[in-house]
Amino acid sequence: MDKRNIGAHYSQNGMCDFTVWGPACEALSLFITFPEKKEVSLFKDKWGYWTATVKNISADTKYFYKINDKEYRPDPGSMYQPDGPHKESKVFDNNAFKWTDNKWQGIPLGEMIIYELHVGTFSLKGSIDSIIPKIGYLKDLGINAIELMPIAQFPGQRNWGYDGTYPFAVHNSYGNPDSLKQLINECHSNGIAVILDVVYNHFGPEGCYLREFAPYYTQKYKTPWGDALNFDDAYSYGVRNFVVQNALYWFKHFHIDALRLDAIHGIFDASAKHILQELAEEVEAFSDKAQRKLYLIAESDLNDSRIIRSKDSGGYGIDAQWSDDFHHSVHAVLTGEEKGYYEGFNDIKNIVKSLNESFVYSGNYSSFRKRVYGNSVLDLSGDQFVVSVQNHDQIGNRMLGERLSALVPFEGLKLAAGCMLISPYIPLLFMGEEYGETNPFLYFISHSDDWLIEAVRNGRKDEFKSFGWEVELPDPFAQETFEQSKLDWEKLTKNKHKQLLMWYKNLIKIRKGFICPQVFERSQNRAWLVPETNVVLLKRENKNQNILCIMNFSAKVETISIDEKMSNASKIIDSYDKQWGSIGRNSPNDLKPESLIHLSPYHFALYGMETNK
Repeated sequence: MDKRNIGAHYSQNGMCDFTVWGPACEALSLFITFPEKKEVSLFKDKWGYWTATVKNISADTKYFYKINDKEYRPDPGSMYQPDGPHKESKVFDNNAFKWTDNKWQGIPLGEMIIYELHVGTFSLKGSIDSIIPKIGYLKDLGINAIELMPIAQFPGQRNWGYDGTYPFAVHNSYGNPDSLKQLINECHSNGIAVILDVVYNHFGPEGCYLREFAPYYTQKYKTPWGDALNFDDAYSYGVRNFVVQNALYWFKHFHIDALRLDAIHGIFDASAKHILQELAEEVEAFSDKAQRKLYLIAESDLNDSRIIRSKDSGGYGIDAQWSDDFHHSVHAVLTGEEKGYYEGFNDIKNIVKSLNESFVYSGNYSSFRKRVYGNSVLDLSGDQFVVSVQNHDQIGNRMLGERLSALVPFEGLKLAAGCMLISPYIPLLFMGEEYGETNPFLYFISHSDDWLIEAVRNGRKDEFKSFGWEVELPDPFAQETFEQSKLDWEKLTKNKHKQLLMWYKNLIKIRKGFICPQVFERSQNRAWLVPETNVVLLKRENKNQNILCIMNFSAKVETISIDEKMSNASKIIDSYDKQWGSIGRNSPNDLKPESLIHLSPYHFALYGMETNK
């Protein structure tokens, strides 16, 4: 069947096309509540889409859909819910904003330095427009892509965003659709791409009335968040179209550069063509039409190469996926944690494997999962993987929301940053990481349903049992929990924070200078462990220069010698130099054949050597 537009599409001549999918509805009408009350009949086609073209509509029009002459519900494809998820939808003129990014061609995926942020806690105001004054700061840091945690309408005023109920609507407490467009326009004018986190594995339980319109859910599968979305059962064609149209909506009307697909392991589809493949094909076709490459990045803990393999190779054709194994390996070794999903990662050899193979579990046995897990991606390029040492999940899904700055020494922060930013993958920073923010990032909600609030509290407690954390869980519903999670930008004036910020800034500059253009082939990158030590070496090559990362993941001094052909290599950067807030022993300025190198605890040193290739 043909793809169908969703929602209220307004044109400046006062005409508006209303389309809602409602095969479960015996009767459905459009009920306008503002500026004057009016009920409009809708026409139903054979696929269950109800439509009407209405004259004399203004961009301030508010409306419900009236279901079976009884219930008044917001538009499932609403583009703006100014009064929250339970109230009327509002028509929005998506053609009114004046874009100035007509020459913008985006940032190639392999060149991205991604900065993940949560709109509500990034600033004191917690709005989309309050991000704009920080664009200069991010550009100076070296960031060329920001990733917004979900901004789709959710219940209440504070939430991570993964309980969204209206995936086409910008959350009302963050701003309106034009607020988001202005942010993206400003980012593009400063050479920064924008990635949007979207959720296609479930919809939030409060304020979601989709069941009353159509079979959006299936009983065939269960997710950690409830019933799965219906991508392969009866009437799944409408759900698939809903998701595809949502993705294209952000690309078309908001000039988004990439979508991060949340937890695709919670998307179940036994169709001959998986919804992820269909989505990739539709985005590819839209990219061709837009004449610039648009990307899909999957969050997945499946360790499955099919996600990013091409369609011709039997894959879904998604451009890149997250690799949690890199994070888990670095985190477990630096912190010593080995409970919960960190089980099996607390071994220095796993850092080496993650640097060489992306996945630690690539078809081998996982003691945490009690089964063989994952498959190999050795034939795939490093720029198909996004890695981090901190992100919203790995911080916020701790009981106390501790950042790495609360768990490891200052030198360990610099080491982790070096390992990530010089790795053969796409690096992602979490807001505040670059200056060592110490405020936690906790899990918070503001639902209005008492039963749901209590269910979230109990669910969070159960989730942490396997970690053995014997502390009091901060109340997700408390305003204080949300306020504690806001960034403290005043820390930038304090020494250690300033020094760490400059460390990140210099590492990013080095990465851009050496790695771009791309150096992501496996043959150009090799990591290994110095025998009988906790020192990892990583060698990366391009046609003009080789670099060698020396990383001591031990809390003690380690002594090594370099027997690689790097005897003429000169030091590029050293985490123990005084300018980075250290007073320890520096590594030598030049590497000598067979000479001994004494590495301080959590030492990171980077060397470079010109080649004659």
